[in-house]
Amino acid sequence: MDMERIKQIGTAAAFNGGKILKDHFGRLHAVHKKGAIDLVTEADIRSEAAIIETLSRAFPEHAILAEESGRRDGNGGCWIIDPLDGTTNFAHNLPQFCVSIAFAVDDDIQAGFVLAPLLGEFFVAVKGSGAELNGSPISVSTTATLADSLLVTGFPYDHATIFTPLMDRFGRCLKATQGVRRLGSAALDLCYVACGRFDGFWEQHLKPWDTAAGFLIASEAGARTSVFSGAPYAIDRDEILSTNGAIHDELIKLLEQ
Repeated sequence: MDMERIKQIGTAAAFNGGKILKDHFGRLHAVHKKGAIDLVTEADIRSEAAIIETLSRAFPEHAILAEESGRRDGNGGCWIIDPLDGTTNFAHNLPQFCVSIAFAVDDDIQAGFVLAPLLGEFFVAVKGSGAELNGSPISVSTTATLADSLLVTGFPYDHATIFTPLMDRFGRCLKATQGVRRLGSAALDLCYVACGRFDGFWEQHLKPWDTAAGFLIASEAGARTSVFSGAPYAIDRDEILSTNGAIHDELIKLLEQ
């Protein structure tokens, strides 16, 4: 596999999708609901189309798994696409949103691309080669204890179904740390762990396109990632915990209480 070619095309696809998001930001004509609080806009649809067109032109044989259009079978690899992670932020004119694209072979993530177009930040990682932000290497924080850490989390769209355990975990983490943030984009949350802005991130009920790229970027930056019990994480798992490693075991104890 020519990973330099994968990196080149993945980067082009991310920026093509990001351009559409920038063009639509603050200019939405309609916002639709996939669920009670799960939104989709014309920007999601057009960004995804541009990303798929870019990838398919270069790699017509590859499979596609995309949030809005679903799965297209193929061989030789699979592109996992979230054309707009943080749609609710986008719809409310908040700039914390991104394009997230990952490339996998046999369910093993090989490359990840996360572009926050309005923030001017592009995170990229190729497996075994480290992670970068705007071309410079990044690494997780060196915070040694949970008491000194800043965490980030997210709430799933079906939060009403798990409201009590969700709030219990949130409360325990809030009491034990310097603070907990909720930004509204799991892909960016993982990237912010990767570059040391946050010391840890946890969330439930995410989809592969939410985490695939960010998971690799965080891993290549030195993060430890698991499910809440500490068992290995994979993108089809229902929960994720990613930290700088030093606070991981402490945080597991809080999440598993």
